[in-house]
Amino acid sequence: MVLETEVAGIKLRNPLILASGILGNTPALLKRVEEAGAGAVTTKTILPRPTRGFSNPVVVELPFGIINAMGLPNPGIDYFERELREARGEIGIPVIGSAGGGSPEEVAHVAGRLQDAGADAVEINASCPHVRGHGFELGSTPEMLYDLVKEVRRSVKVPLIVKLSPMTHDIRGLGRAALEAGADALNAVNTIRAMYIDVEAMRPVLSNRFGGLSGPAIRPIAVRCVYELADLCDVIGTGGVESWRDAAEMILAGAKAVGIGTAVSRRG
Repeated sequence: MVLETEVAGIKLRNPLILASGILGNTPALLKRVEEAGAGAVTTKTILPRPTRGFSNPVVVELPFGIINAMGLPNPGIDYFERELREARGEIGIPVIGSAGGGSPEEVAHVAGRLQDAGADAVEINASCPHVRGHGFELGSTPEMLYDLVKEVRRSVKVPLIVKLSPMTHDIRGLGRAALEAGADALNAVNTIRAMYIDVEAMRPVLSNRFGGLSGPAIRPIAVRCVYELADLCDVIGTGGVESWRDAAEMILAGAKAVGIGTAVSRRG
């Protein structure tokens, strides 16, 4: 069976990609994912400066998925650039660097340094739903997303992927704006803003109150978004994939590759 595929000109030995998220914040973890058989790995979203993230509790596990409000904890681009540069030769599959920040200029700065450290592609996190001033707040409209992608495109020459939010009435409008600004591919989708309340304690469980819902609950939404975008460009289908059937569903919807995140964090 031929499993090789290609996304934005990047050749993959198979269509399975570690999605940016709870894992992937150290090169050692990225190497372990390669050894487990992934076709490519995506780093956790890297920011300009070190960030501790939110205080515990930051994750709620539910029967249908998880809600996380990690707060984008990461070592910052100075540290991560050195680590990735040193480890890049040991990772034999494509590395996608996820870039974030509090402004288009910050995201562009991080993206350029991820490229310089050896990332084969850069993914813009334009869709994190629970950190103020980041992610979704920078790309919630086609106009905002266009400006963000345009700024990042000036900083990188490697393939540029934009991770979209499903929290929109017009996913195609967002996709078209990203592509017009210079994106090469789209990733559909990020988590959905959600809340879980402990009825005994009578308060939200997460310290941040809101978090991002991922896992099987969002798969039908992700499949629909992939289907709506697939005729525009190469699409990575992400959201609730836990089995080969789920992956096949994404591919049948039009995805060229499949992102897996929550299933890895839950099952290892």
